[in-house]
Amino acid sequence: MAVRHQLIRRSPAAVWAVLADPTAYGKWVVGPSISAPLDDAWPGVGARLRYFVRVGPWSLDGVTTVRHSEPGRELELEATLKTLGTARIFLQLRPWGRETLVVCDEHPLRGIGGTLHNPATEALLQVRHRGMLARLAKVVERRHGGLRHA
Repeated sequence: MAVRHQLIRRSPAAVWAVLADPTAYGKWVVGPSISAPLDDAWPGVGARLRYFVRVGPWSLDGVTTVRHSEPGRELELEATLKTLGTARIFLQLRPWGRETLVVCDEHPLRGIGGTLHNPATEALLQVRHRGMLARLAKVVERRHGGLRHA
């Protein structure tokens, strides 16, 4: 399991506001370039969004489904990319003074990603998470400018 954390200089409410925006998914998740909600209930349990990943001249589409949601605290997603299978992504928001410690835990569930999961792919997930959490911090901090806390 790839577990990583990032301290974001905004409140859990500010971080949650970005996580709750399905159109922001492609801005902070490493891989997808575009995202669009398939349901109006994001980030409610069962809500889905569609995303697109560009690999050179090719584009792949996938679907992410909310499996667990505690607004302002936890979001658990199942990301499905047809050719690679599915992965579980769990994001936990922990208040850290006036800031937020975001803990990300991801692991493959089904398909080729799960079959080929090993220490090398785990290392790649760690690199991906470092970039993803840094991007999340930038999106949150840009959207909720200054040092105010929503």
